[in-house]
Amino acid sequence: MSGCTKGGAGAIACALVMFSLGALAAGDAVRAAAGGEGSARPPLPARRADLRAYRARVLANLQDVMGELPDSSRRVPLDVIVARIDTLARFTRATLTFAAEPGDRVPGMLLVPRARSGRAPAVLCLHQATPLGMAEAAGAGGSPDMDYAAELAERGYVTLAIDDPNFGEYRVDPRALGYASTTMKGVWNRIRAVDLLESRPEVDPRRIGALGHSLGGCDALLLAAFDPRVRVVVTNCGFTSLRRYAGGDLSAWSQPQFMPRIAERYGNDPARVPFDFADVLAAISPRPLLVLAAEKDGIYDVRGVRECVAEASAAYRMQHASAKLDAEYFGGYHHFSEPARKAAYAWLDRWLRR
Repeated sequence: MSGCTKGGAGAIACALVMFSLGALAAGDAVRAAAGGEGSARPPLPARRADLRAYRARVLANLQDVMGELPDSSRRVPLDVIVARIDTLARFTRATLTFAAEPGDRVPGMLLVPRARSGRAPAVLCLHQATPLGMAEAAGAGGSPDMDYAAELAERGYVTLAIDDPNFGEYRVDPRALGYASTTMKGVWNRIRAVDLLESRPEVDPRRIGALGHSLGGCDALLLAAFDPRVRVVVTNCGFTSLRRYAGGDLSAWSQPQFMPRIAERYGNDPARVPFDFADVLAAISPRPLLVLAAEKDGIYDVRGVRECVAEASAAYRMQHASAKLDAEYFGGYHHFSEPARKAAYAWLDRWLRR
């Protein structure tokens, strides 16, 4: 174990401070793809040629609910500062912060396998709703069933866990920074986390995935919808259709820490909200996407999960990519069980170790 500040800890800290100029242009492309006006949910097109416009409409509708995706003026140098490095048996874990935008730094934990050859695949690991935040996913506390960033690092992946806004050590007022929702602030932070992974010399930027459970499972989907650099996605107990959530009562979704416009503009009525998670899944196509769900999930009704997957599967079939969408349903409740984690890791291995 060792401590360091900006410019310390030799090559490890110096490498962490590297900033990817190429990622700047990538963000402008993400924003351009999401431009346009949104309104009602767009129907899935009948022709493959119309999918590009469909995806842009889905992203525009998401922004109607969540607020605008920031433009490149917020994309400052990452300015990574490492506070601590722990050396474990099979990986190192650097506790750090990075600049997400002017005036805001995001805490993260970067796990790098000690035994590796060449550039490795990387996974952004997104935590559940827990006061521990990123620490649980990184194996620094909490449930051993939730330390998937650590388990993946032991399997040879570079992994990054970050605190979601107002979880763990991270406190931020998104409204003061100009955001319409905490959810969009989280999307932007995760896009910047992908920038960080791209900047790492150990990471193959063509092999970056996202994985999350519960809140983190929803976060992974929204990130992938907005950022095409995320090549593979796994969501566990992360969503259901809006009409199936709490019998259609979206008041939990419209709290200030999530998407208040769901109440302000749409009266918490699923029929009025201009997106559903089937749209998000379809917008991710044809990239590999694994949906994991629990049959007895008391939060995300599995019936709505099945409905969303069935609807989005048409987008994958249209692109001759049916093999890239899969769903597995496990007995039990809202949890990231060992069988589900094994399925998640096998999916990541299938698509990121090629």
